[in-house]
Amino acid sequence: MADVEPKGVVLLDVLMNTFGHRCRIALAEKGVEYEFRVENLRDKSPLLLKSNPVHKRIPVLIHDGKPVCESPIIVQYIDEAWPHRAPLLPADPYARAQARFWADFVDKKFNECGSRLCDLKGEEQAAAKEEFIGILKLLEGELGDKKYFGGDAFGFVDIVLVPSVSWFYSYENCAGFRMEEAAPKLVAWGKRCMERESVAKTLSDPHKVYEFVDRLRKRSGVE
Repeated sequence: MADVEPKGVVLLDVLMNTFGHRCRIALAEKGVEYEFRVENLRDKSPLLLKSNPVHKRIPVLIHDGKPVCESPIIVQYIDEAWPHRAPLLPADPYARAQARFWADFVDKKFNECGSRLCDLKGEEQAAAKEEFIGILKLLEGELGDKKYFGGDAFGFVDIVLVPSVSWFYSYENCAGFRMEEAAPKLVAWGKRCMERESVAKTLSDPHKVYEFVDRLRKRSGVE
């Protein structure tokens, strides 16, 4: 089934993938029906290898036979390909640039440092925790007192960041701190986002995420 030439809209992904969750939330927000094809990352399908020959990774969105790769690009494509619903990116060019900047910050700073929190121990982890809390403060500064990062409307930066809410519990348990104490505004934002059906139906259970992280830590000798 996975190798059958796709028609309509198809998402190649795995169930517990924060990058793929972005795409699924965006599709849900736009009301787009699609086929979800679960990939076996140990034995990648010919369709995945054909659709993403450069990186050979998920997620990949295939729309009428044409593949789109990399989750931030996929979310922007979804916004432009289905303009009949509320936009995910602002219309103003400067505001769009700012949204792209903070989405890039999430990938290059937040996600990268969050991974190190779970991969390290001792002094190295302590340094990563200090850096991570600084990143949280920067995100809180951008969020301010707004409902969402773009204001009253749930949008691009929210979609890029919100899958990480499932990882808050893992960050706390791996690095020994409380997200609510370090970044109360960000935690409150995450709870608001979870009230949206598109988010609540997509995100992984935080405890299952931690079980997965704990297995990896034990396998790598961190624990």
